[in-house]
Amino acid sequence: MKSILTTERLTKKYGALVVTDNISIDIKQGEIHAIIGPNGAGKTTLINQLSGELEPQEGEVYFNGNNVTALSISKRARAGLVRSYQITSVFDELSVLENVVFSSLASRKHAYRFWGSLLSYKQEVASALSALELTGLAAQMELPAHQLGYGQRRQLELAMALATNPKFLLLDEPMAGMSVQESNVVVELLRSLKRRYSVLLVEHDMNAVFELADRISVLVYGRILVTGTPDEIKANEEVRAVYLGEEEVATS
Repeated sequence: MKSILTTERLTKKYGALVVTDNISIDIKQGEIHAIIGPNGAGKTTLINQLSGELEPQEGEVYFNGNNVTALSISKRARAGLVRSYQITSVFDELSVLENVVFSSLASRKHAYRFWGSLLSYKQEVASALSALELTGLAAQMELPAHQLGYGQRRQLELAMALATNPKFLLLDEPMAGMSVQESNVVVELLRSLKRRYSVLLVEHDMNAVFELADRISVLVYGRILVTGTPDEIKANEEVRAVYLGEEEVATS
């Protein structure tokens, strides 16, 4: 399977503190690749380096065969490497549909070119409607965004990311703060997107990770401890010791 996102020796330091330490990962086209690890392992720093929010002191990021290490967040997003909250900013006073149309426009045009009704942009409206169908929010498209519950708001953020026509989604704890019911909805949503998009998933919900991921990398103290299938990760004694624990693995 072809690689779509690769890092080589990615390193980020804050003084003497090494937060990501020579991280090399290889994510395949169409797979969901999860990053797990204890708090402070460097997961958010890693995803910030992939999105372009943080520049590494050492190492390289390759996307679709191109070196994107020096590219900004917006340039990576236009290339198709999209982190949902970086590309999305929900406007509470706009409708659900208008928010998604705005996101689609922002990925294609400069903001100063947005004149008139957002819904007059037919191509972007079509893209937005498709994204809302995919994320299960089509029935709520006319609601003001402030009327959405927390789980639906996270679905809206994902719809806004999908409307930018991404090739790769960087998802940082998409189930954080959700009830079990809301989390189950997002798990099914991500399952439905599998193979359509390549995904890097940083998530603490181990049930979701084991259900969704093709492969999992375990990050500990800024280093990749091991990468493997969900079954391989569950069975790995070192992973049990440093992160999962016997009880959590048994109930996953």
